[in-house]
Amino acid sequence: MKEKKLTTGAGIPVSDNQNSLTAGERGPTLMQDHVLLNKLAHFNRERIPERVVHAKAAGAHGTFTVTGDITKYTKAKIFSEVGKKTEMFGRFSTVAGEKGSADTVRDVRGFALKFYTEEGNWDMVGNNTPVFFIRDAMKFPDFIHTQKRMAQTNLRSHTMWWDFWSQVPEALHQVTILFSDRGIPKGIPYMNGYGSHTYSFINAENERFWVKFHFKTKQGIQCMMQEEADRIVGENPDYHTQQLFEMIERGEYPKWTFSVQIMPEVEAENYRWNPFDLTKVWPHADYPLIEVGEMELSRNPENYFAEVEQSAFSPANVVPGISFSPCKMLQARIFSYADAHRYRLGANYESLPINRPKCPVHNYQRDGSMRFDGNSGASVNYEPNSFGGPKADPAYAEPPLKISGDADRYDQKRGVDDDYIQPGNLFRLMPADEQQRLIQNITSSLQKVSKELQEKMVKHFRKADKDYGDGIAKGVGL
Repeated sequence: MKEKKLTTGAGIPVSDNQNSLTAGERGPTLMQDHVLLNKLAHFNRERIPERVVHAKAAGAHGTFTVTGDITKYTKAKIFSEVGKKTEMFGRFSTVAGEKGSADTVRDVRGFALKFYTEEGNWDMVGNNTPVFFIRDAMKFPDFIHTQKRMAQTNLRSHTMWWDFWSQVPEALHQVTILFSDRGIPKGIPYMNGYGSHTYSFINAENERFWVKFHFKTKQGIQCMMQEEADRIVGENPDYHTQQLFEMIERGEYPKWTFSVQIMPEVEAENYRWNPFDLTKVWPHADYPLIEVGEMELSRNPENYFAEVEQSAFSPANVVPGISFSPCKMLQARIFSYADAHRYRLGANYESLPINRPKCPVHNYQRDGSMRFDGNSGASVNYEPNSFGGPKADPAYAEPPLKISGDADRYDQKRGVDDDYIQPGNLFRLMPADEQQRLIQNITSSLQKVSKELQEKMVKHFRKADKDYGDGIAKGVGL
């Protein structure tokens, strides 16, 4: 069969569909990468009206309370003093399933938090895992397609999963977590949350620090074994949703400890891992957790659609003192999430009550679908103007982000970014019984695919750890 040439929708040939265009090997993604932007924009519009991913979710209101002083790292007012409380809302989801799918499936969980600060909304849009399957958003639509349904049968396919993962070894770390005991939480209160990406803190002296966010459950990590989860799927597909709602109704308010890892800006260049690689963690021995505060969920929604379904989170929503990093996935999410909400909910989605900031909002955005307020009345809608319209404040400018290197599509599969070390370390940290359950969970899935894919994956697992790979080889009969 003659090989087809990949093109854009306009018929323009694509030179690279695996690597984003960046300023230097570790630098930020460039806006001129129209292939990436078109790919993400089209992906955001593939399904209506539910979210493309994270469609099934539960949500609750709560409070964040500062318990530790980190003002030397960040000027964000949410952290300005110990004891300060901030209202927040959380949405907790599965990733792959549709809106009516079951809760107790093996899947990554979304962990999205909206903090209504006096400087605007801070959205911490993370997962219950500290890493992800890929590190470049160019691969994201393709990866999610493997988790969805086949074009002909409308069935999910283990072959699609393992075919993709067999050719993307960077996924091995997240695959190991997904098929471990933590792949099926006992409930939303019994799982951790992570920002996953590297972000940045900026302090009052305009110094930048790299930071990772951790929300550790105070109820303790609890997980379901596969057999129990399978049974509950048939008995109550809304098990986690119901559990969270009823716990809060009983006054059993779930809590999480919020901590950060801090890396001085200068240390990133020579750290043993690329600190902006979403498939890597920073070992706590290198950068220990610093406790910041406590999050408590204490109020259920009054209306699911108005509060949970219409809630919209975006990593672009950061407040002064919190900012971004050159993480390729984060750079794309800054664009992609808000774009998806504008498509799904409309141009004025941030004016909806659940998304509306609790601080004053002044801008020149007007009109658009579903504009339900006064549309700023007769006030001027352009800038510069002579009529007292809002103006930008240079005091909020961030320090320059140092970048270097030529703009190119850099392959991330070489050098210190060894994709097998951390998953191997994780396997060796597990007790023997958990290792066996991990191997059993993987082999149960791999038994449904071709011998060729099994052999490819066994090679990857053996590179991480020989016992890991040998156990899976034995399990699938190789």
